[in-house]
This record gives sequence, C-alpha cells and structure tokens, in this order.
Amino acid sequence: MIGHRRKAVTLGMALGLLTACGSGDGLPDVTRIDEPAPIRLRGEGPPGSNPETCHGQDETPAVIETVTHHVEVPAVLDAEGDVVSPASVRTEVVQEIVEEREEVWFESLCPDQLTPEFVASVQRALAVRGLYTGAADGRMTPGTRAAIRAFQKPQGLNSAVLSLAAARQLGLVEVERITR
Repeated sequence: MIGHRRKAVTLGMALGLLTACGSGDGLPDVTRIDEPAPIRLRGEGPPGSNPETCHGQDETPAVIETVTHHVEVPAVLDAEGDVVSPASVRTEVVQEIVEEREEVWFESLCPDQLTPEFVASVQRALAVRGLYTGAADGRMTPGTRAAIRAFQKPQGLNSAVLSLAAARQLGLVEVERITR
C-alpha cells in the first residue's frame, strides 16, 4: 500500500513539473518538436526558382547506422619467436552516416491560400484516404501535419508542409493545362 502511494505522489510531482513547463493550458509545450519548416514567401525560394511561387523548405535528417566490425589482432612474438600475446579478435562498434542530411526545397501553397476552409478540405481529403482521424476544423494541428507527412512520404517528400504537387494529387488545387 505504501509503495502505491509513493508511486502516485511521484507521478503527481512529475506531472506537476511538466505542467509548470507548459504553455499555460496545463499541457507541456512539445508541439515545436514536429513543427514543419516555414513556408518561404514569393521570391524567397531557392536560387533559380520562379519568384511568383512560394516554397516549402525542409531538411531530411542524416541516416546513421551502428556497425560492428571484427578486427583481427595479430599475435605478438618476442625476438626468439615465442608468443608473447596470442592472436585475437577485437570487436569495434562504430556509428557511420549512411545518408547525409539534405536540404529540400519544393513548391508549396502560399500562406494566404491556407485558409481555414482550405485546411478543412485538406483534412477531409486525408481522412477519406485513412490518414487523418481528427475533426475537419480548419486548423493546422499536429495531427493534420502528421497526415500530410504520411501522404507525401511515399512520394519521396518527408515533410509536414503541404506541397503544391500533393495538393493537386488530393484534388484541392487545379492542375495547370498543357497547351500545344
């Protein structure tokens, strides 16, 4: 009984500390962990881009693998040829960068296009595809951003900022006509 009481007091103290570090609504401020990179306004895109378009900028993290190497250590012999130290195998564990961090630019919607009505349409389109389960409230919530990332990732864009290409694939932005 005393052990359970001690656990409850410890848990209560931990939650109190988290709340004290929070945003004032009783919840800890952890939303910045998954915040997408900002949308760059017209004319702020990568070099050579159309100055009339907006761009998303994101970074793909480096991919690091832990690799185990077995290194043979040769025997050590003295001057007469007697073994001072026998041959052995040493294990070395190292981390290696498999893929470097990369800065990614892509054409995105401009902030003035991301109205609550448009964001609600994005939420409904992602819900139909089974990627979003929240309310279509028109707010760019962490759940909405996670669903956008889940939709774009199979297409090679691991970002929570909605790309123009993804908005077109969702049927929310008109596709430019090719004239011949």
